[in-house]
Amino acid sequence: MNLKKILSPSVIFPSIEVTTKEDAIESMVKLLAAARDAGPIEPLLEVVMERERKDSTGLEQGIAVPHGKTDAVTDLIAGIGRLVEPVEWGTRDGSLVRILVMTISPLKRTGPHLQFIGEVVRLLREERHRTSLLSASGASEMYDVMTQ
Repeated sequence: MNLKKILSPSVIFPSIEVTTKEDAIESMVKLLAAARDAGPIEPLLEVVMERERKDSTGLEQGIAVPHGKTDAVTDLIAGIGRLVEPVEWGTRDGSLVRILVMTISPLKRTGPHLQFIGEVVRLLREERHRTSLLSASGASEMYDVMTQ
């Protein structure tokens, strides 16, 4: 999958200041909805939080992939967030989370969000990419790390 078709600097958020995963999800949904002009955030936030309640989306190495599906969107919206301070997320390896990969997709379209998450997570499993993303100076540099 070509990440340039989904990502842009406008959906990369380098400085999310929160103290809990719930606050992180809410902040990321608000930022992503505003960047993509996705309308009211309530249905988006509801599906992402509902998914998180079912099972933690915390992976390993400080990465979480909160996501949800709703008919409130017509196309996949996705973004990358970097938390200023790491938060507890219930990751598989017990690590605190600093990198968020969020997708919200239409109910009837399963492929694109799975492909996007798979590609981004594959990239971020490499230490050099995680380190570069965490040390990037802003959204444009983070975008370059994700799309080179």
